[in-house]
Amino acid sequence: MKVDGGIPSVGIDEIARVARELEDVGYDGGLTAEMNHDPFLPLVIAAEHTERLELGTGIAVAFARNPMTLANIGYDLQMFAKGRFRLGLGSQIKAHIEKRFSMPWSHPAPRMRELILATRAIWDCWNDGTPLDFRGEFYRHTLMTPFFVPGPNPYSNPKISLAAVGTHMTEVAAEVADGVILHAFTTERYVREVTLPALERGFERGGRQRSDFEISGPLFIVSGANEEELEKARQGTKQQIAFYGSTPAYRGVLELHGWGDLQDELNRLSKQGEWVAMGDLITDDILDAFAIVAEPEDIPKAMLARYGDIVDRLSFYAPYRSDPDRWRQVLAGFRE
Repeated sequence: MKVDGGIPSVGIDEIARVARELEDVGYDGGLTAEMNHDPFLPLVIAAEHTERLELGTGIAVAFARNPMTLANIGYDLQMFAKGRFRLGLGSQIKAHIEKRFSMPWSHPAPRMRELILATRAIWDCWNDGTPLDFRGEFYRHTLMTPFFVPGPNPYSNPKISLAAVGTHMTEVAAEVADGVILHAFTTERYVREVTLPALERGFERGGRQRSDFEISGPLFIVSGANEEELEKARQGTKQQIAFYGSTPAYRGVLELHGWGDLQDELNRLSKQGEWVAMGDLITDDILDAFAIVAEPEDIPKAMLARYGDIVDRLSFYAPYRSDPDRWRQVLAGFRE
């Protein structure tokens, strides 16, 4: 079981220190997210100041870019990190793609499938000299002159992981990607009853096997070194669950548990900016379904009991780790 830590959206001059700390404390990987900063630039700094830490985006918004830009940045980061880079992609939702990024939105799962295949076609052109002739419904790449070819990547192509919640995107991940990133807004029941069957359908469609695929999960942890930290984690996690629950695209997770009506109320409150009130609607039962609530030393046992037979690597949503030495022992627990 590998464990990833987050490289947060901090000042650019803090990235080197954070990456070194992740490596020193015992994380296997460091992930950036596309929030209030670019997800790729910090990984250049992180790669320069670490030696073994695997680096990746968790996630970069795919539809804010095109296959050629993704192929370029993926190639360059894989080179600079000496094979330690993983390209994690997500679709985001229609409003953000159209209103924040001013990019087209249409049929997200088929479009994502094409985007990944097109990116790989470009890499094949650069690595193997295969003529670039990708013609799809959403993307067409048919021109690649020698001036724009960087040549074979000595570290091979980076792996591509795809964030997915719904069954269609999950099937696409299993069919054409190298891994799936489970959304934090998920439960063990949803993963077992919905996600895993969807992955099997994708494996069958793509002629692939589970052994060649990586399942990773950024999952909620409620913990702390004292009661104050624990309560802060509890309330913060409830608000985060409520925020995700307000999104119609994630309604299926709530409906599986019989909480579908909660999504309507969360959505209504989100439009009014009532973020605290939204968190108050998340009961302890709902919190327990989405999050591991445990003392720091008990996190590995609790997490592995819930997901140990499913996921290959974990990352913690909001890992409260004010004591580095104590947290180092927590991480060691996953290996023991």
